Amino acid sequence: MEPSLGDAALREISNAVSTLEGAIASGPITPKVTPEEIRDYLASRFDFRRPLPLDEVVGDVERMLRNWQVHVTHPRYFGLFNPSVTLASIVGDLLAAMYNPQLATWRTSPAANEVERHTLAWISSKLGLPEDSAATFTSGGAEANLSAILVALTRAFPEYRECGLAGLAARPAIYLTTETHVTFHKIAQMTGLGLRSLRTVATGSDLRMDAADLARRIAEDRKNGFAPLLVVGNAGTTAAATIDPLPELADFCRRENLWFHVDAAWGGAAAISPRLRPHLSGIERADSITCDAHKWFSVPMGAGMFFCRRRDAVLEAFRTDNAIMPAQTDGVLDPYSTSVQWSRRFIGLKLFLALAHYGESGYIEMIERQARLGDLLRDLLGRSGWEIVNSSPLPLVCFRRAGVDPAQFVATLQQKGIAWMSAVKLSNGIHAARACITSIRTTEADIEHVVSAMGRLV
Repeated sequence: MEPSLGDAALREISNAVSTLEGAIASGPITPKVTPEEIRDYLASRFDFRRPLPLDEVVGDVERMLRNWQVHVTHPRYFGLFNPSVTLASIVGDLLAAMYNPQLATWRTSPAANEVERHTLAWISSKLGLPEDSAATFTSGGAEANLSAILVALTRAFPEYRECGLAGLAARPAIYLTTETHVTFHKIAQMTGLGLRSLRTVATGSDLRMDAADLARRIAEDRKNGFAPLLVVGNAGTTAAATIDPLPELADFCRRENLWFHVDAAWGGAAAISPRLRPHLSGIERADSITCDAHKWFSVPMGAGMFFCRRRDAVLEAFRTDNAIMPAQTDGVLDPYSTSVQWSRRFIGLKLFLALAHYGESGYIEMIERQARLGDLLRDLLGRSGWEIVNSSPLPLVCFRRAGVDPAQFVATLQQKGIAWMSAVKLSNGIHAARACITSIRTTEADIEHVVSAMGRLV
């Protein structure tokens, strides 16, 4: 019988994970530690001049992780999109590390590449994209968004591949709102487009992109010598879970021959939910989509995904001639020829195992349960005298109260170990506390406990 990660090993891993979950859930969410404390400890324990027993080193590292980090897997961590992770996905990361496949080409890792292709095809179908769309796992949303810009540039400006921006007759422009993720600022700098290529479109009182202002900005830019390139539609913004008017933006981009990219880094998971999918209507018409499995699909960092309906444009953007890689295998696309990355880890295994273990129905239940917890939080906060200042079907709640400073209030929540939330300034100028529920371990009791404790602080 071939060796495998058998029942005994799986039980041991499961028991270790369960023990850790219990310890984290009953402990503090936020550490109390200084940089000097950690640096002194590392300097005193690890000078790398002599070997140490592995179990001793692992024990030290685990103690550091347990005591000296914000515990994003805590059931009352309502912060950024770092959810608790499933046991199946943990095992996936372990298997990927054990076999260490190199996914640059199909020939070196046939099974791993086909597992990823199969997984991406399923997600792509849920997003409503054509069967022949291109898709790849990425390090995260930043790489996926970068991929969208590179592919759009290559398609709109054939000379870009050879001559770069210097060979373009006009400056490309990208249209987004102040609610759009700031990775696009980095991308503008990295690609040489420059920050001035980012054109900020107004939002309405609901924080959604104003399509009329988009049309005005583009007409004005064309008169001034810009070359409008791409519109970023949001499907769940970081600050307020805003979903832009995707059908209207898709119509506009089609008429104006603009690339339509949807940043659904965390909100894209809602595509598998019958309850939430209608709110993403229009995403299926995007030219490209960003979605991160390590956000609302509850798998470990990092597992971004890039989807593009224009396979030929992807191949042209990342095409390269080289003599060191094996010849292309018929009927497949080598990942190095369709993505920013070259050497690449088996990123998709953790999502594949989680999907296979829980099934579509299990994932629907997880996502819709968290959406219901978001509704519960809104209801309890409203009944407790807090004002809800965002509107979204996703489980992210921004709230404020007269006489309460949001930044100071969330700091108190963290200090007292009640919950981990963040303070946010929305693009309409409103300062608020922000709570996002994307953890598989959060319960109704956690929500009720937090709101009750908050009431004793005001």
